Amino acid sequence: MQLSVEISKYPLHQDYIPYIKDFIERLNQHQGIEVITNTMSTQLFGDHDTVMKVLSEEIKRSHQTYGKSIFVCKFIGGNLSPNQ
Repeated sequence: MQLSVEISKYPLHQDYIPYIKDFIERLNQHQGIEVITNTMSTQLFGDHDTVMKVLSEEIKRSHQTYGKSIFVCKFIGGNLSPNQ
């Protein structure tokens, strides 16, 4: 099953840009998912289990590394990538 996710990260720090950029860079290092970033959010597309595993790992790593952050996600069944 394919999955599309739109995610926005809101670090609870004044110097928030490096925390967001690091999260996006780490997402882009994973094989098997498509990552599209714009000024409002980051979108992930791919196999449901793969996308969820990547999100779980990277959200956990983000909390462990940078502390408190808010993640807002939308999950849509199917691959809605504009590149499909």
